[in-house]
Amino acid sequence: MASAQKMLLEGVSDAVCFVLGALAGYGLGQAVGIDIFADGYSGAGIVGILMVGLGGGAGLHIARIWRGRQQAKDRLKEAEAD
Repeated sequence: MASAQKMLLEGVSDAVCFVLGALAGYGLGQAVGIDIFADGYSGAGIVGILMVGLGGGAGLHIARIWRGRQQAKDRLKEAEAD
């Protein structure tokens, strides 16, 4: 795979997984009754914002794990072809 394609795959997978993770964190917060868009900065609102951030970070981490496994599979296929 060309370098530009690898960078595009990395950027898109990072972005998609980050957004999905952030949405999962937001959804989890909503499920337990935390509204991050409430007026002011209440303790619950801060916890909700923290959940969104942690969800996004977890999604990004999952994307990088997935890409690492894909690269390992690609290297294994190349080694078997040689």
